[in-house]
Amino acid sequence: MKIAIIKTGGKQYKVKEGQTVKIEKLELEAGAAVNFDTLLVADSTGEAFEVGTPSLGERVSGEVLKTEKQDKVLVVKYKNKTRYKKTVGHRQQMTSVKIGKIA
Repeated sequence: MKIAIIKTGGKQYKVKEGQTVKIEKLELEAGAAVNFDTLLVADSTGEAFEVGTPSLGERVSGEVLKTEKQDKVLVVKYKNKTRYKKTVGHRQQMTSVKIGKIA
């Protein structure tokens, strides 16, 4: 089994074949195929690996499962002794992707 480091949405993720990953929202419908920019590919033991300079191209493919909102994150601003308190909530949209083949 192979593992890979992919880059999407300004973040990097360590993935394996068959794994389901939640990433930043992609503008794709459920069931659509997606390819990821690959930074590193290695076997499961870590002995044989390839490192990109800076990338290996789009060598990891996957399938979009669904796009949904995450749990709410509360942001609280508070100032002591001034009767000031402000609460704001935020729900980030995330896309679930099932990793298919790592080439």
